[in-house]
Amino acid sequence: MTITDPIGDMLTRIRNAHGRGKTRVVMPASRMRERILQVLADEGYIRGFTTTQYDNGKAEIEVELKYYDGEPVIREIQRVSKPGRRVYSSVSDMPVVYNGLGISILSTSKGVMSDAKAREANVGGEVICRVF
Repeated sequence: MTITDPIGDMLTRIRNAHGRGKTRVVMPASRMRERILQVLADEGYIRGFTTTQYDNGKAEIEVELKYYDGEPVIREIQRVSKPGRRVYSSVSDMPVVYNGLGISILSTSKGVMSDAKAREANVGGEVICRVF
């Protein structure tokens, strides 16, 4: 099965796992997915993730989801920039998610980072998703 939007697939797997109350979710691995998951782990939205390499050259990522008082820490995770419509933002007009309670994840020339770190580094880029 070919996935046309691997990042959207990853976000949907996380949403579905939270909806079912799962503590872990497994997905195919890619460097971009790992970078996005690293931002989520650094910001405290997930516990962590591990990458497993197999002999046939394939790899999987296992994400450990985070809950607080039985509720998922990630209330909502939305894909902003899609394959059919790319969304870019400069530093001056970067959106603030829920008055600073959420984050945007951006792909910049200095790597994948949260909106706060992008403001510190004074770089804009493609807005991948919003998390709150």
